[in-house]
Amino acid sequence: MTKEKAIIHVENLSIGYDDKVIMKDLSFDIPKGDIFIIMGGSGCGKSTLLRTLTALIPAQTGQIWIRGIDFINADKKQKLDIMKHSGILYQSGALFSSMTLAENVALPLQQYTAYAPGKISKIVSFKLALVGLAGYEDYYPSEISGGMRKRAGLARALALNPEIVYFDEPSAGLDPISSKNLDDLILEINKTLGTTIIVVTHELPSIFAIGKNSIFLDKTIKTISAKGNPNELLKNPPNQQVYEFLTRGVSHEKRTK
Repeated sequence: MTKEKAIIHVENLSIGYDDKVIMKDLSFDIPKGDIFIIMGGSGCGKSTLLRTLTALIPAQTGQIWIRGIDFINADKKQKLDIMKHSGILYQSGALFSSMTLAENVALPLQQYTAYAPGKISKIVSFKLALVGLAGYEDYYPSEISGGMRKRAGLARALALNPEIVYFDEPSAGLDPISSKNLDDLILEINKTLGTTIIVVTHELPSIFAIGKNSIFLDKTIKTISAKGNPNELLKNPPNQQVYEFLTRGVSHEKRTK
C-alpha cells in the first residue's frame, strides 16, 4: 500500500524523547476504515508512538503521511486541519471536571466551528446519544461511572466528525463488562460511520474482539516484529515474543476451545 492510498503511512520512523530512542525503523500502513491495534508489552513505546502520530511529541527520524499530507513537515495550518479531522480518547477520558458532559462535548465545536449555539446543542445531544448517554447532558464527570466517562470522552472525540479516532488504553480502569461495552461501541462506530480507529492496548479480549490489523512493538529489538490480524497472529505467531504476549501463559488449545 502506498502513502497515497493509506490514510496513515509511516516509513522508517524512530521515536523517543530527546536522545533516547524507544523504537526505530517503524514502517506500516493503516487503511481507511481500519481498526488498527498498536500492541506490545509495558514500556515498549505504544503510547509514545501514539503521541508522535498526533504531534504531541516530535518524531526523531522518518516520515508520517496522514491523509496524503507529509505530517512531519506540514505547516501549522496543515497540521491543524489534519488534527481537526482526528479525535483522541485518552486513558482517563480527560474531561474537564468543572464542565458538564454537554459543555465538554461542545468545546471543540465552539473552538473550531462557527455554528450557532442551537446547532451546537443539537450536535452535542446527538453525540452523547450515539455513545449511550442521552439525557446525561447536565451531569458532571464526578457524577457518573468510569465507563460512562470514557463514553463521554468518546462523544467529545467524535464531535467534529473525525475520519480518524485514536484510543490510548481505552479499557484501562474498566471492569470486564464496561470494557466489552466499549469494544462493542468502537465496532459500531467503525461500522456505521466508517471511522478509522487506532487503538493502543495490551488487553487481549479487546485486541481479539476488535482488531482488524495490528503491529507488535518488541522492546527487545526496539522495532516491529509482527504485523497483521491479531487472531491470525495467534494462530501462526511469527516469534516467541508475540506468542507469549498473545497467550500470556495460556496454551493455544485452551484459548481456542
